[in-house]
Amino acid sequence: MPLPFLLGAAALLAGAAGVKSAAEGVSKMKEANERVEEAKTQYQDAKFELEDAQSAAVQAMDQLGERELEILRSFEEFSQLFAKIKNKPTFAPYERNNVKLPNVSQQKLQDVSVGAEVLLSGLGGAGLGAAGGLAAAGATTAAVAALGTASTGTAIASLSGAAATNATLAALGGGALAAGGGGIALGSALLGAGTLGVGLLVGGFVVSLTGDSMTKKADEIEEQLDDILWKIDSAESYLSDLESTAKKYHTQLKKVQTIYATHLKQLSHLIRDQRKTNWQQYTPDQKLLVENTVLLVGLLYSMCKVQLVLKSQDEDEPNTINTTAIKKSIHDSKKVLADKFQN
Repeated sequence: MPLPFLLGAAALLAGAAGVKSAAEGVSKMKEANERVEEAKTQYQDAKFELEDAQSAAVQAMDQLGERELEILRSFEEFSQLFAKIKNKPTFAPYERNNVKLPNVSQQKLQDVSVGAEVLLSGLGGAGLGAAGGLAAAGATTAAVAALGTASTGTAIASLSGAAATNATLAALGGGALAAGGGGIALGSALLGAGTLGVGLLVGGFVVSLTGDSMTKKADEIEEQLDDILWKIDSAESYLSDLESTAKKYHTQLKKVQTIYATHLKQLSHLIRDQRKTNWQQYTPDQKLLVENTVLLVGLLYSMCKVQLVLKSQDEDEPNTINTTAIKKSIHDSKKVLADKFQN
């Protein structure tokens, strides 16, 4: 066969192969693009769901934290009323039905009420998650620590809003905000450095790579996406549990607070309005009112002390919900209410 013909045939074959290769390349690029778009859609859907879960958890924790601080601040009024009662006995700690509630000293009540006021005054400009962080770490402990910070004469007294809150929380050794913030903000962390690579890949590689390279990158994205979706699902589950737990605890805390508010109002009427301050002149019902109010203060103090979130020792691991302590606190409070305040 003449050489020109052979060369011509080879050229035709090469051209045909090139057309086929180009067609395959286009097909691969189209398939890779579709896979990348699907991965992107899955990621965005999961991200939105996680953001919703995070928002709900933050809101529930903030509501709980604010209520705890309001309760602790109210101890100032009780402390003032209680101090006016003359000749009162020393009340024994509550120990019944496997529930133990120690009495809280006047000094502790004053300290925690002032500390709660310090924290509440700074929450207005602190943003979402600040009050929830305090609940996560235990509002009672945070309030006591805040008082210690304020009493040192540092810049706390001269600050206001977010600056005061940040300075106060920083003085807690990272305890309050870090203990709750890490868990609550787990979703943000997962959507940050951990998923940055996927975001860059999805956003930038499609235009410049060949069909084979795009297929390889699509494989990498799908592999990485599986791990990310698993992490997001775990974070979403954690945040959902945190929201549910915070709401349950908030509900029970509110029940106890409602009873306490009624008793505090009656105690104020007895001491301020009726000007009865001598224990020895109290009727049995009036004495019971005082005793039960003391009991409720101890119960609320203990409930607000519960740390809702346990900070992980490993920065790569999420925090854990303090389920055992929370359940016990709810259980104990229900027992006390059934024992002493059942109508």
